[in-house]
Formats: sequence, C-alpha cells, structure tokens
Amino acid sequence: MDIASIIGLGSALVVVAFGILSAGLNPIDIVDIPSVLITFGGATACTIMAVPWQSTLDVGKITRKAFREEKSDLVELIKTLVSFSEKARREGLLALEDDVNELPEEFLRKGITLVVDGTDPELVRNIMETEMGNIASRHSQGKAWWENWGALAPAFGMIGTLIGLVQMLKNLGSGDPSAIGTGMAAALITTLYGSMGANMFAIPIMKKLIRKSEDELLIKQIMIEGTLSIQSGDNPRIVKDKLASFLPPSERGVLKDEGD
Repeated sequence: MDIASIIGLGSALVVVAFGILSAGLNPIDIVDIPSVLITFGGATACTIMAVPWQSTLDVGKITRKAFREEKSDLVELIKTLVSFSEKARREGLLALEDDVNELPEEFLRKGITLVVDGTDPELVRNIMETEMGNIASRHSQGKAWWENWGALAPAFGMIGTLIGLVQMLKNLGSGDPSAIGTGMAAALITTLYGSMGANMFAIPIMKKLIRKSEDELLIKQIMIEGTLSIQSGDNPRIVKDKLASFLPPSERGVLKDEGD
C-alpha cells in the first residue's frame, strides 16, 4: 500500500470530521440521499460521457494504482545495464542473448533483443520511444477519468444547491421561518459534497497518478539510454555516469565504485 495516500486521505477525513463535530453538528445532519445522487451520480454520469468507455471500465484498476506502492530500484536497474555494457564489450552483443529472458521488465527485454538482433540504433530508439509514448498516452487516459470527475463534482454540487434554493423559495409562502433554514441547509449540502469529493479524493488521486506515471516514464528513459549506450559500445564507466545523472545526487554515491 502507498502509505502517503492512506495517511493523506485518512487525515483529510479526520480533519473534516473534527470540523463537523466542533461546529456542534451531528454527522447525520450532513447526510442527504438526494444530494448524493445529484452530486456523485451527476459527476459520474457526465464523466462517463466525457471519456472513452474503456476508461470507465478500467477506473477501478487505475484507482488502485494510486494506493499501491510500486517498488522500482533505479540503482539496481543501472547496475544491470552497466553489467550488460561490460559483458557486451568483452564478449560482443550476441553474448547478451542468454541474459535477455531473465530480465523482469518487458520494455527492457524488447530493447536488448533489438540490439542483439543487430537493429539500427536509430530504429531501436524510435521503437522504444514510440512504446514509451504509447505508455504515456494510456496513463493520460487513466488520469483523465478522475480529472473530469474532479472538475464536474463541484459543478453538480452547485446544481444541487440551485435546485434546493428553488424548492426553498417555493416554500417561502408557508410563513414558517424554520422551513427556510432547513431548506437552505439542505441546499448547501450538495455544494459540500461536490467540494469534498473533488478536493479530498478525485484531485489527489489524479495528481498521484501523474506522479506515478512520471516515475515509470523515467525508468523507461533510463532503459532507452542504457540500451543505446550498450549498443554503441560505450565504456561501462561512461554508461554508469550517464545513467547516474537520472538519480538524485544523494543516491549517486551508491554507484561510485560500480563499473570502475
């Protein structure tokens, strides 16, 4: 589990609950089924209309990514690429053929296989960058669902509020002041729902998915540069230094003696 997502969402819920209780409200006071249907149902319906149907079918799988910790050891990846560079310089590119099937990452397997097969370096780069672009496009479609939902929820909250105000104004003729206060409270609940749904859930999920996408694309970029360096026969020390530039300065020291 992604501990940051869990702590963030849990803390937001606690803060809101504390605010409700501090205001002297009973949590049941902010529960209104018609408001739920208008805000969440309306935002979901229009999001389904705005994005491809497949994105809606995959939304559960995509959302789980925001709450799942995906380990990626960049240092170990760079060490693997440097070791491949050393072996290729000593024994030739064909010597990597036996190592390809042991690679856990399909993207890197494809790149090394192209190199072993003697594919032109420019074509190798084009193929790998095209694949990376397609991955980025799929990621963009995944986050678009929550991006749209986060934009629509407050709008439907306002629609619900306007519906409630219309109902309240129709009841003005009853002469019961308490009915006006009750109607106003009910009308504002939809705005509350829309704001909470967007800012506590949809937008944070979208931003987390963006960050995870950036992390994955960084890994793919390291694989591309490492694969092309291996193909060009670069000195392993050069390969190490080039790939180490993708790491934060605090992590580069781990690679200090690698490839020397």
